[in-house]
Amino acid sequence: MFTGLIEDVGTARRLERRGEAARLAVATALPLESVNLGDSVAVNGACLTVVAKGGGELTFDVSPESLERTTIGSLATGAPVNLERALRLGDRLGGHLVTGHVDLVATVEGRREVSGNILFTFRMASGFSRYLVAKGSVAVDGISLTVNRVDADSFSVNVIPHTAVKTTLEHLRPGDRVNIETDILGKYIERLLGGGTEPSKGDGGVTLELLAKNGFL
Repeated sequence: MFTGLIEDVGTARRLERRGEAARLAVATALPLESVNLGDSVAVNGACLTVVAKGGGELTFDVSPESLERTTIGSLATGAPVNLERALRLGDRLGGHLVTGHVDLVATVEGRREVSGNILFTFRMASGFSRYLVAKGSVAVDGISLTVNRVDADSFSVNVIPHTAVKTTLEHLRPGDRVNIETDILGKYIERLLGGGTEPSKGDGGVTLELLAKNGFL
């Protein structure tokens, strides 16, 4: 489990394909003594397992599913990546609960300066907007951000300068692809209210009326 508060912006060094899987090496300023083999680290929001360390680098195995569902497989040598070590019991939860399981890849549709901040708009596959609410949380490339606005197939976030320069957000431009993880609480509520094993395919979402009907309000 993670918080979406980035600890370091590392640099992708090598991405070696190994059949349908891959191995990724990332240069980092994180103290390597604080990371053990087998530990989980969020790399651009994707939870990966450390399999080697040394020489200022962490090395991760990347599964076929992670290559398919995230942007990890398209990382170029020298690309900046957001890094966050997994939470420990007793750590402060400064962002929101992030699992490291990416839901989808979205595209940067717009970027503009607004009163010194950066307003990003992301285009995503239809059907996922039901998991986003204005003033709720979303993880973009592993960064915990507050949702500014939600539309049918897009959403926007307002990023302060500090967050931009301490993460990969300062490098994002229209057309770039990012990993998105929606708030897990919304998924649990939908499944509980739907009574099934899979999330609803409809776009109706969770409403105040539905919550009240099922005793949540």
